[in-house]
Amino acid sequence: QVQLVESGGGLVQPGGSLRLSCAASGFTFTSYVMKWYRQAPGKERELVATISITGVSTNYANGVSGRFTISRDNAKNTVYLQMNSLKPEDTAVYYCKAEPFVCGWPNYWGQGTQVTVSS
Repeated sequence: QVQLVESGGGLVQPGGSLRLSCAASGFTFTSYVMKWYRQAPGKERELVATISITGVSTNYANGVSGRFTISRDNAKNTVYLQMNSLKPEDTAVYYCKAEPFVCGWPNYWGQGTQVTVSS
C-alpha cells in the first residue's frame, strides 16, 4: 500500500520556522523525484520545491528561494522541507508529491499538512 504521510505543520508566528516531513512507503522511493506543493485558500496548487533522486539537485519557487530548503534521506524514505523566515503569505496546505523517474509509472500525493503563519 502506497503512502505519503506529511507531518510537521502547525501555527507559527511571522519570522518563525517549521520543518515538514513526508514519509514514503509502498514504492521504490529512490526511483522518484520528490516535490513539495502548497495550496492556499482560493488559489491553485503551486510547486514550491523539487529534489532529484540523489538529492544533489534542488529547485525552488521564486518566492521561497533562500528561505526554504528541501532535502531527502533515502535511507529513511523521507523528504523534508525546512521553512525559515516564514511570512503570512506562506500560509497554505503543503503536500508532498512523488514523481517517477520512469515514464509511465504513477505519481503519488500525500494528504497534506496545514501551515499557518500568523501573529
